[in-house]
Amino acid sequence: MIQRDDRDGIRVLKLAHGKVSAMDIELGEAFTHEMADAAAAPVKAVIVTGSGTTFSAGVDLFRVVQDGPEYGRRFLPVLDAFLRAALTLPKPMVAAVNGHAIAGGCILAAACDHRIMVDGPGRIGVPELAVGVPFPALPLQIMAARVADGPLRDLVFTGRTVQVDEAKALGLIDEKCPTGMLIDRALEVAHTLAAIPAGAFALTKEAFYAPILERTRQLADLNARVVAAWTEPHTYDTIRAYLQKTVKK
Repeated sequence: MIQRDDRDGIRVLKLAHGKVSAMDIELGEAFTHEMADAAAAPVKAVIVTGSGTTFSAGVDLFRVVQDGPEYGRRFLPVLDAFLRAALTLPKPMVAAVNGHAIAGGCILAAACDHRIMVDGPGRIGVPELAVGVPFPALPLQIMAARVADGPLRDLVFTGRTVQVDEAKALGLIDEKCPTGMLIDRALEVAHTLAAIPAGAFALTKEAFYAPILERTRQLADLNARVVAAWTEPHTYDTIRAYLQKTVKK
């Protein structure tokens, strides 16, 4: 599900959950556990990457539809904890985006301190509204901290995904990397960030993510309505229509 490889003080975590590392309760809980382990372990930084041509395709919509509202009510807190753990890891966190990073996959990358995407056909973006589901508060605030308001509204409201050069121009990623060099470049960046004194880095990182968490707290009432919307019958209808139109299982 998540492969762990420690390399000279840097922990590499590879998402390897099904064909596209779609996010479900099991992956979310496993990733949250990995973040806690990495925080306590004698490693200086963490790299998260994916398998094959996909970083992560985001929430497992087939599972959401199949298991129904009760699953949705259980899943959304797990998703929140998963992204919160990535955002607040008190060590450098580098996203090595090896291909498609869609919806939750894009947000996971945005939760990292530095994002590198391989140069290729992979697409990245946040098509939640195209799927027919509203944004929970924390994912939207993570994106708002990475992408300027105008471009972010365009990405969110159109649901479009972009390739690497436009992703860099928009701020979805920090840099692109040639094929075959992604992990080497991620390790180089991780070592550079890890050279910063750990206490100073952790406090400065907290200063970046604390406003994200505060804005999320301020949106608690709205977020409760978002969670309720995820479990309404019409939401399942729009998800089914999206899957029938765009995805072959």
